[in-house]
Amino acid sequence: MVANDMDQRYQVRSVSRAVEILEALADGGDGLTVTEVAKRVGAAKSAAFSTLQTLEAHGFAASRGEGTARRYRLGLALARLGEHAIGQVSLRDVALPVLRELSTETGMTARVAVPEAGHAVVVGRVNAPGAVRFDLHMGTREPAHCTGVGKAILAELPEDDARAILAAGPLEARTPRTLTDIPAVLADLAEIRRRGYAIDDEEDAEGIFCVGSAVHDHRGECAGAISVTGLKLDLPLWRIHQIGEAVRGYAGQVTDLLSGRV
Repeated sequence: MVANDMDQRYQVRSVSRAVEILEALADGGDGLTVTEVAKRVGAAKSAAFSTLQTLEAHGFAASRGEGTARRYRLGLALARLGEHAIGQVSLRDVALPVLRELSTETGMTARVAVPEAGHAVVVGRVNAPGAVRFDLHMGTREPAHCTGVGKAILAELPEDDARAILAAGPLEARTPRTLTDIPAVLADLAEIRRRGYAIDDEEDAEGIFCVGSAVHDHRGECAGAISVTGLKLDLPLWRIHQIGEAVRGYAGQVTDLLSGRV
């Protein structure tokens, strides 16, 4: 409560009103009159009008019409700022706090990767609590056909695009369980799309499994994927799917932090 009081203490009311008006315009469809804006934000018409005029002068609002029929909408200056804001967001920085929670919950090493030329490149990692450490280096290019993050990212592509990447191959058999037949990989990708997470069941390295799920940006496009990696041992399949559900949930949190949509 004290922290909130301090936050409010240092807020500038006129700036807060401007933000409230921008939020109202964002939900205003074809535009709002001054009267409608004032009603939505609980301000006097004179205050709403002066704020709208200031926002319009700086390109953050635009209007059409005259007199009482004049309607206001968001200005294109916001699009410019939005692009800059997006450019300043690092998927690694956004994902790391989520990966720490995921690693704590599962007891496994958690990673985040981004797509690059048909591969998944690892850009962040949180080691599992305990003594087990995996040789999972930063910047590693993960094969798309046999790793958790690789398959999660590949499954986000249209089937024809995924097929083209697979055909560029070769689909190396990393273990006896690696899928090296394109139709078999495509069938696996279809299942990944259905359930929302990918499983590498000793396909990249014997004795190790990995579960990955894609994250999305504000355009609804795949920004990358997060995953967990652990020792297979005698882990039952139902437990792997349970972990997959958890990874999918945490991937959704990263998507939300990116203001993304699926």
